Amino acid sequence: MKLSELLQVIKPIQVTGDTAVEITDIAIDSRKVEAGHLFIAVPGTQVDGHHFIAKAIEQGAAAIICQTLPEDMPSSVTFVQVEDSEGIVGLLAHHFFGDPTEKLDLIGVTGTNGKTTIATLLYNMFRRFGYKCGLLSTVCNYIDGEALPTTHTTPDPITLNRLLGQMAAAGCKYAFMEVSSHSVAQRRIAGLTFMGGIFTNLTRDHLDYHKTFEAYRDAKKSFFDMLPKGSFAVINADDKNGLFMTQNTQAEVKTYSLRAMADFHARVLEEGFDGMTLNICGREVFVQFIGRFNVANLLAVYGTAVCLGKSAEDVLVALSAMHPVNGRFEAIRSPEGVTAIVDYAHTPDALDNVLATINEILKKPGQCITVCGAGGNRDKGKRPLMAQSAVRASDRVIITSDNPRFEEPEDIIRDMLAGITDPEDKRKVISIVDRREAIRTACMMAQPGDVILIAGKGHEDYQEIKGVKHHFDDHEIVREVFGL
Repeated sequence: MKLSELLQVIKPIQVTGDTAVEITDIAIDSRKVEAGHLFIAVPGTQVDGHHFIAKAIEQGAAAIICQTLPEDMPSSVTFVQVEDSEGIVGLLAHHFFGDPTEKLDLIGVTGTNGKTTIATLLYNMFRRFGYKCGLLSTVCNYIDGEALPTTHTTPDPITLNRLLGQMAAAGCKYAFMEVSSHSVAQRRIAGLTFMGGIFTNLTRDHLDYHKTFEAYRDAKKSFFDMLPKGSFAVINADDKNGLFMTQNTQAEVKTYSLRAMADFHARVLEEGFDGMTLNICGREVFVQFIGRFNVANLLAVYGTAVCLGKSAEDVLVALSAMHPVNGRFEAIRSPEGVTAIVDYAHTPDALDNVLATINEILKKPGQCITVCGAGGNRDKGKRPLMAQSAVRASDRVIITSDNPRFEEPEDIIRDMLAGITDPEDKRKVISIVDRREAIRTACMMAQPGDVILIAGKGHEDYQEIKGVKHHFDDHEIVREVFGL
């Protein structure tokens, strides 16, 4: 694509050089630049891309887009000055990769908890209906049936648009995507046209980045502000922030609820560790999911599928055949009758929800044993809250490592234990730094009828320590101890 065609979607301040030059790819990382590439210098949160303009030119960049022009501008390279380079990356990438969201219907899911479950279930459901679909999620990206590894909840705008372009080229009708607060704040989704948006819930998370809850909330809201006329928004009416999200949206708003009048509503008729019988909008259905938070997730899926034109009957049949997403309230049972639940819960609210579900189903004298930690180099304020949530709803608690990253695990554990001040609560708690030993200890403690919650990592098959990802899978350890 010629640079002149690309520049039609933005408003440059000035252009120096030949705009007829052919652009073979786009990059925001100078290390990925090759001959013929357009390099966009973005002032990022960690490093400023303007410092790497010379490196990009050395590696063959045909054109540079930047906010501040460098002193040395070789005549063989075209320079484009813009007011906001971060804000235009998505626009350029979307156009470069063929405007993919004009060729497929993109549905975004945002909120603190439930994004992965909802996006993945929608992807699986619509493939079951016979459509080619794409999925962009925390666990894995898919182009129809082809799995591609993922590193972020929402990729950078170039990777994101490249994937969407591949989905469109593969004939995908729908793409289902998790939309993180980071991606909205950093404008990674700029240029995309969404057919629909889903709001799950909002609790404390990512304050290491957003600094305040209000900034985190407003980032989520701006996703709904950008939805165009003709789109739809499916909103959790049981969350106090639900209606706030859609105050300024142009989308048609639909609500879902377990507690109040809504467009899509449900109640639990029966529940156990093998699943639940639900009444969804007047129809009964058995699902292989556990927990009221999952009822909300299933309602969001149901409402979205109906908004996309599927019949209620077909959607319920599809829901009844589906299984939980990897690492989301996933039950593993020992031959002796101990149940281990592996779940990604890594916020106080998510931990509260999972433990509430376990205690609703748990038959006494069965006990709940919780294994949990907190991630390093992340919001320290939630660490004592996580410990409090665990102690409040568990009979025994083992505080351990999660992904310590560049912090010492003992320091993270100490921060968590600081939240437990009551002497009675302290007697419930032990700390074991080694996560493998913590899980083994919980399994050895458990008696038939007990439930072990192993929280925090869910689908992750690694533990990140000092910048290195070591293989580590909670499921594998549980199965090993259980002899499965």
